[in-house]
Amino acid sequence: MERSTGSNLQIQGQRTQSTAIVKVQQEPSIKIEPTVGGQLLRKLFQIIFFVQLFLVSILVIVLTIRGLIYAGSTDRFHPKKWYPPLLVSTASAGIVSFIWQSITFHCPSKAIKAVFWFTPLLTCAVGVLHILIGSPLSLAAGTIAIISGVIQSLYACWVNSRFDYASKILTVSTSAPPYNTTTFVIVSIITCLVYSSFSVTGIGGATATGTSLDIVFIVVILLSFLWSMQVIKNMLYVTISRIRYMNFACGVDINTRAAFHDTVKHLVGSVCIGSAIVPVIGTIRGSARAINLVAGDNDEFLFSCADCYSGFASTLITYGNRWGFVHVGVYNKGFIQASADTWEMFKRVELISLIDSDLTGVFCFLSGVAVGSICGIVGGTWELIIHKGYATEVSIYAFLIGYFMCRIALAWQQASVSAYYVSYAENPQSLRFDATIPVRIEQLHRFQV
Repeated sequence: MERSTGSNLQIQGQRTQSTAIVKVQQEPSIKIEPTVGGQLLRKLFQIIFFVQLFLVSILVIVLTIRGLIYAGSTDRFHPKKWYPPLLVSTASAGIVSFIWQSITFHCPSKAIKAVFWFTPLLTCAVGVLHILIGSPLSLAAGTIAIISGVIQSLYACWVNSRFDYASKILTVSTSAPPYNTTTFVIVSIITCLVYSSFSVTGIGGATATGTSLDIVFIVVILLSFLWSMQVIKNMLYVTISRIRYMNFACGVDINTRAAFHDTVKHLVGSVCIGSAIVPVIGTIRGSARAINLVAGDNDEFLFSCADCYSGFASTLITYGNRWGFVHVGVYNKGFIQASADTWEMFKRVELISLIDSDLTGVFCFLSGVAVGSICGIVGGTWELIIHKGYATEVSIYAFLIGYFMCRIALAWQQASVSAYYVSYAENPQSLRFDATIPVRIEQLHRFQV
């Protein structure tokens, strides 16, 4: 009891400090100082991120110039057949992503149902496209896409009873979006459009010669692209989750521009760390849950291995989860510490089962897959008609761009949901929360019985 009281007093103290700071926007909004080790780690990741971004940018420029020169002296590479489909797919990704986040905000229930039922069809359509292309790589990609589409459809049937709660939590957490959210999303999408188009030019330049070294260059550009897009998404995530947390927890409104300024000034290192860790741990935990479903409890050896892997994944998620980004933004904690604190808090108030059954994260993922599939179909079909040899790679690149563009467009809504959960976990008795979470917890307990 004493430990619980002390924890509550600490949380209230932090919350009071944050509230007082927010009211004075002329001064830095984040006051909690990290440890020396934490500061060094943040600085290291921040330096690594910007150095790799600078070096890859130089590489892209060199490859683009070299590719255009090479294309002028040979018929092996045709820029007019390679670039337009991919650039049009990139533009389509931005437009569709913005429209989709607007639909999700205004009609969350319909959006959730549409994603879970139509994404498998779009994924299978991409698979059929790759099979029609007919190359060994496209056949492999097509087979994977079709199998993935079938799994997605089975998953949608399995979780359709959770759609109503996902719609409710998404509605209540995004009911009052931060001021200038639309402008913020548009600027983020435009930034991603420019960055994606820039990366595409470098990949095209490397494709022009296609040597073994150029394949390495393409892999390097793609890895940089994946990390950079994650960082952009999580910068948005941290900014919005902090704004929504302060509103849910304290009834305080923070200016979006001021919050983003704090994120850029203080939190880039933590965001870079989280952007590198969360996708890896999320993949491990997702695979562990899938293996547990397959293993069941029939085969003792298989069940034992699955249980061991699940335990390993559960340990990792404690130190790297997306809910930690909320405390990164609110309290200026290091990402690992923030993840551990939020997960421990979820355990203390018995929210883990609710968090695990929540579909909003899956919804955002499948939305990204849907938009990526649309872009892949646009680019791949275009190339299939005008130059079949480019169809596979263009379709894959378009898919990745569409996926991340949509995730960035939806980041503010996913951040709002995370902020709602974290602020609720800190003070479940607050009158600012309705009965959405308590009713769902009661339902889960009833199902378990």
